[in-house]
Amino acid sequence: MASLVLVVAMVLSLAQLSAGSRRLMELYIPPPSDQLTDHHGGVLSGDIRVSTLWYGSFTSAQKSIVYDFLLSLTTAPSAATPSVDQWWGTIDQLYLSSAAASGTRVLLDARAQVSDEAYSLGKSLTLAQIEQLAARAGAKKGSIALVFTDQDVAVEGFCSSRCGKHGSAAPGAEAGSTYIWVGNAVKQCPGQCAWPFAQPLYGPQGAPLVAPNGDAGMDGLVMVLATMVAGTVTNPYRDGFYQGSKDAPLEACTACPGVYASGAYPGFPGNLLVDQTTGGSYNANGVNGRKYLLPALYNPATSTCNTLV
Repeated sequence: MASLVLVVAMVLSLAQLSAGSRRLMELYIPPPSDQLTDHHGGVLSGDIRVSTLWYGSFTSAQKSIVYDFLLSLTTAPSAATPSVDQWWGTIDQLYLSSAAASGTRVLLDARAQVSDEAYSLGKSLTLAQIEQLAARAGAKKGSIALVFTDQDVAVEGFCSSRCGKHGSAAPGAEAGSTYIWVGNAVKQCPGQCAWPFAQPLYGPQGAPLVAPNGDAGMDGLVMVLATMVAGTVTNPYRDGFYQGSKDAPLEACTACPGVYASGAYPGFPGNLLVDQTTGGSYNANGVNGRKYLLPALYNPATSTCNTLV
């Protein structure tokens, strides 16, 4: 028991993130006494349009993994359950229903998809440059600009303190706009930002799971993206739903670190479903036959982590 406490303490010391970032390794489960509450600020609701900027080299197959996830959220519900749209519906029910009586939808803007394969800002980016890229993605009020960096791009704090980040009103962007950045960690820190599809760098060791879409880097990117989307819509301006300091908050998903299914404990993501054909582990079905692993959602009313399986 003492060794487990030490491991958890080590993970926590290495995993503190800035505002809106995903807790590295996600092997610590906060006690039930911790509360995530509504600070009565803004949330995103209604129709939320999403634009994308791909920085670096991404294949069409890699992009389709992300696009299918975004489409699975609300615009094209999956017939198979459990599903991505059920996961999104839980966010809507727990956090957003009072803000939009007609429901909240994430709409992928097909006209706002930009690629920068030439690495116009280089392969080592600051967070300020990430905000510049978000502005180039066409962030508008009430929308979300997504910035994805490829496996060769180093970003300030990437791997050492964050796997992704969300923020608002980037310089050059419209007031009230929000952005999300996520990097492909497959080369730089798969054990931190693509776990459980890679061997963990710290903490309890276990064999990595098979990525449901056959790409550990992109399946890990989707897990972080889902975490950031949940945080963005429920705490877009650092005054919505969160726990702790507004500068380093626990949010809808980061308040349930490392939990993906029932039975989760440090180093074990939970009792996941397994695709009998590919061997991939997942907990949500999406459009076009996709399968994804999505993080648990914190339920403020019960102080528990809601999972799909």
